[in-house]
Amino acid sequence: MDAPMGKSTVDRSFYDITDEIIAAHGCFQKSLIPIMQDIQAHFRYIPPEILSYVAKSIGITEAKAYSVATFYENFSFEQKGKYVIKVCDGTACHVRKGTLILETLKEELGLSDTKHTTDDMMFTVETVSCLGACGLAPVMTVNDEVHPSMTPEKVIETLRKIRESNC
Repeated sequence: MDAPMGKSTVDRSFYDITDEIIAAHGCFQKSLIPIMQDIQAHFRYIPPEILSYVAKSIGITEAKAYSVATFYENFSFEQKGKYVIKVCDGTACHVRKGTLILETLKEELGLSDTKHTTDDMMFTVETVSCLGACGLAPVMTVNDEVHPSMTPEKVIETLRKIRESNC
C-alpha cells in the first residue's frame, strides 16, 4: 500500500519499515497487535498516522485500531527516549522510599510531573504500579533490566554508566 500523500509528520522510511512489518505478519485483522508491537519496538512509540496506515492496510477501521492501541497500557503514541526507566510505585517500593528514586531521576534528568522524556531523547521516566520484584524493593528497570535495592546514589551511578556508554 502506498504512503498517504500530503503533509506528513513522519518521513517515508517509517512507511517503508511499517510495510516490512505488515508483510512479515500478513494483512490480517488478527495481525494488528503483533504489528503494533513490532512498530513500537522499532520506533519506541506508535506514530498515530502510522497506526491509521496499518488499519487501512489490514482492512480494519481506524477506530478499531485506536481502541486496541489505547486499551493496552504498553502501547504509546508519544515518542520515548532510548532508555526507558520504569520506577515501581507499588506498596513494597513505596514503603522502602521508592519515591526518592523517582525524585532523584527527575532532578538528575531535568524532568517533571508533566515532562517525562529528556530533550535529547536519551531517557524517558515512567512510574508503574508494580514491577513484580517486591523482594528487591525499591526497584527500577532500564529497558526491562531490573535494578534492585535502589538508592539515590545508585540512581546517579546508573545514569553515569549509561551516559558513558553512549559517548
